[in-house]
Amino acid sequence: MTLQTRKLLDRAFTGSGALAITLMAAALLILLAPMFIRGAGAIFFTATVEHRRLMLEKFERGDREKVEREIRAAQMAREPIYRMISEFERSLAAAEASDRAKHGKGLKDLKKALHALLGPPPGTMRPMLMRDQYGQTRWDKARVKLAQVLYREEWDYSDPSRSGRRVLKPRAADFAGTLLENLFPYLEKNAEKMLLPRRTVYWQFLTDESFDSHMFGGIWPEMLGTFYLTTGAMLLAVPIGLIAAIYLTEYARESRFINLVRTCISTLAGVPSIVFGLFGLAFFINTIRVSESKSVLAGSMTLALMILPTVIRASEEAIRAVPQTYKEAALSLGAGRWHAVRTIILPAALPGILTGIVISMGRAAGETAPIIFTAAVSVGKPLSLLQTLTQPTPALSWNIYNLATEHEAADEVRHVQYGLVLVLVTLVLLLNMTAIIIRARVAKKMRA
Repeated sequence: MTLQTRKLLDRAFTGSGALAITLMAAALLILLAPMFIRGAGAIFFTATVEHRRLMLEKFERGDREKVEREIRAAQMAREPIYRMISEFERSLAAAEASDRAKHGKGLKDLKKALHALLGPPPGTMRPMLMRDQYGQTRWDKARVKLAQVLYREEWDYSDPSRSGRRVLKPRAADFAGTLLENLFPYLEKNAEKMLLPRRTVYWQFLTDESFDSHMFGGIWPEMLGTFYLTTGAMLLAVPIGLIAAIYLTEYARESRFINLVRTCISTLAGVPSIVFGLFGLAFFINTIRVSESKSVLAGSMTLALMILPTVIRASEEAIRAVPQTYKEAALSLGAGRWHAVRTIILPAALPGILTGIVISMGRAAGETAPIIFTAAVSVGKPLSLLQTLTQPTPALSWNIYNLATEHEAADEVRHVQYGLVLVLVTLVLLLNMTAIIIRARVAKKMRA
């Protein structure tokens, strides 16, 4: 191969590597940017007066006099709406049966849509569900509900060659010539006066409990549950994994049995995580009964079992990477094998071991399948340390899936879903960055 050809190939490989890194960074940016932008919307958003009323009544936050003044101003702006409906109901009661049948269902749908937007009318009995006690707390959601008040949805099936087409028809047309005819332009013109939107920073999203299946409040139980599960898994997996790695590298003699053990460890590292979840349910809960049903303890043991092969292999490779001369020098000076491992080999292998541990921690924090059957629940209170032995917990990864697929009002809690994603992705990224920083600092300290 000529020198010119070699240079050309080197440049081609360098360019290919740079292109691959650029494409990977672009893909990562495209993937993460919407998560961070929409996730930040759970904390930074335009809140309505209903949000400030909720914060005052449930959490005692905010200036009481100012919030109550805003509530009165909003009620004054809403009063013509309720007056028009009340007058229309009286006129409808005195109307003919055909008119009552014509407008009865439309009025019922209108009142339901107004309830979702503004909350219950003043003077009515307080609803049982918390979601029915308040109007829209977020201005972006309020505009969606406002559109549902102004327009009703119908489906056009007139073209048999295609599926139904969604058509929005103004509700005002249904009440043309009635006392409610002026309600819709008034509502559209004065929506901001009725809800008083204002930019808000809701940092308590990270520290508040959730209410009414995440319709209100924050994600503190999920964050605390993820911390418990991850910490418990690491407390169980790291000592066992490190001891196993030391034995396999420093004490075990090469044999068929040891080769079989290494093969099993490598195989376990590739087992789907849902299998670990089923094993945790069958063994930890149903067989040895570490708890009566789901619990943080059972989930932590399952996660520990899942990440154990990674901890072993990472620790084993880090120990093998230590130059053999370190061990020989220690032994030649009269140190015993364990003393050499403890004082020479493990400190030298520490950067690699810590990297494997922190990466395993990130995986444990982000896994869903192993905790579905062993630890996770959809809603729950923050647990004390003692309760982790017997009680299940919400967790970030599980609740992301649950809110996106199984929540009865999934569209209403999209901001919570993205907020959970933002916190989980940030947590995993921070753990991986921590692994890089720790490895660099420990390696630099050892070189010095």
